[in-house]
Amino acid sequence: MKIRFAHSLNVVAAAAALGLTLAGPAAQAQTVVKIGHVAPISGPQAHYGRDNENGARLAIEELNAQGLTIGGKTVKFELLAEDDAADPKQGTAVAQKLCDAKVNGVVGHLNSGTTIPAAKVYAQCGLPMVTPSATNPELTQLGYKSVYRLLANDNALGAGLANYAAHTLKLKKVAIIDDRTAYGQGVAEVFAKTAKLLGLEVVSQQYTNDKAVDFSAILTSIKSKKPDGIFFGGMDPQAGPMLRQMQQLGLNKAYLFGGDGICTDKLMDLSSGAKTLANVVCAVGGASLDKLPNGKAWRAKYDAKFPGQFQVYSPYTYDATMLLADAMKRANSVDPKVYAAKLADGFQGVTAKVAFEPNGDLKNPAMTLYAYKDGKKVALN
Repeated sequence: MKIRFAHSLNVVAAAAALGLTLAGPAAQAQTVVKIGHVAPISGPQAHYGRDNENGARLAIEELNAQGLTIGGKTVKFELLAEDDAADPKQGTAVAQKLCDAKVNGVVGHLNSGTTIPAAKVYAQCGLPMVTPSATNPELTQLGYKSVYRLLANDNALGAGLANYAAHTLKLKKVAIIDDRTAYGQGVAEVFAKTAKLLGLEVVSQQYTNDKAVDFSAILTSIKSKKPDGIFFGGMDPQAGPMLRQMQQLGLNKAYLFGGDGICTDKLMDLSSGAKTLANVVCAVGGASLDKLPNGKAWRAKYDAKFPGQFQVYSPYTYDATMLLADAMKRANSVDPKVYAAKLADGFQGVTAKVAFEPNGDLKNPAMTLYAYKDGKKVALN
C-alpha cells in the first residue's frame, strides 16, 4: 500500500510540474476555432481596417465569454488577423496563407478589389467567406457557394444616390469621378446609368486612382461644366482632399455624392474643416445603428473598448463573425465542409435579421443616406 501511495503522489507531482490536470477527458477536451480576418491595416485605408478588425475582435471576446460547446468539446475562438493593404495581389497571398493555416472561416475582405480575387482562393480550399463591406455586385455573380455579403451592393447604393439627387434635391447636371478600383468604378457606373435614366445630364466623367491627393486639374475641368453635384466613386483618403480643393476652386454649392467608401467619421478630419463637407451626401448599405433595436447599446460597447476608432463597417464584421459561430453551433461542427450549408439559414444580428439570397447576397438590404451637420454624421432617412 505504501508503494502504491507513493507512486500516486509521484504521478500527481509530475502532472503538476507539466501544468496538467487529472480531471476527466471531457474537462480537458477543447477545440480551437480560428477565424481569419483580412482588411487593410497599413496604408491610407488603415482606419477602415482597424475598425473592421475591432468589430471581429469584439465578437471573438464575447463568444469566448459564452463558453460554447460544439461537437461535445469546449470551443475557444481565435482571430487570425491579416493585412492586405487594399492591394489585390497581397489580398490573394493572404487568402492562401489563411487556407494553409486551416482557419475555420473568414471574415473579409474590406475592398471589392481584394475580395473578388481572394474569393476564388477561398473557394478552391473550401473556406466559407463572409464580407462585411465589399459591395461590387460581381462578387456574388462568380458562382462560389460559400461567399456571403452582409450589406447592400453597389446597385442599391449608386441607384439610391442618383434617385436622391434627381427626386429630392431636384438636380439637373452632375459630374462623375471614379478611382478605377472595382469598388469605385462599379458604384460610379451604377450612379451614372441611373442618373441618365432619371433625366439627369452627366456633363463630365473623370478618372483618378486610389493613391491620388491632387484633384485640381480634374475639378477645374468639371467646374467649367457648372454641375449641381459631383459623384465620387472611391474612398475617404481621396474624398477629404477633394472637398478641400472644391472649396479652394469655388465649387462651394456643388454636392459631393459617394458610397460607403467616403461615408466615414474620418472624413471630417480628412476634409480639414472644409465648408464643402456640408454638401456631402453619402450612402451606406445598412440601417443606421441609432435606428436598430440593439444598435445604440452595441455602439456604446464598441466605443468603450475602442474609443475614437469607429468608422463604418465594424458592426458588420461583428455580425459576420457571430454568423460563422452561429452556423457552427447549429451544425454542431466547426468543420467548414459541415457547417457551411448552415450559413444560408441566417440569424438575428446587430445590423439586420440576416437572411441570404441563393447567390449569397443579403435579402432585403437596407440603405441609409447620410450628411454631415455641425461636426456629426447624421442619417437622412
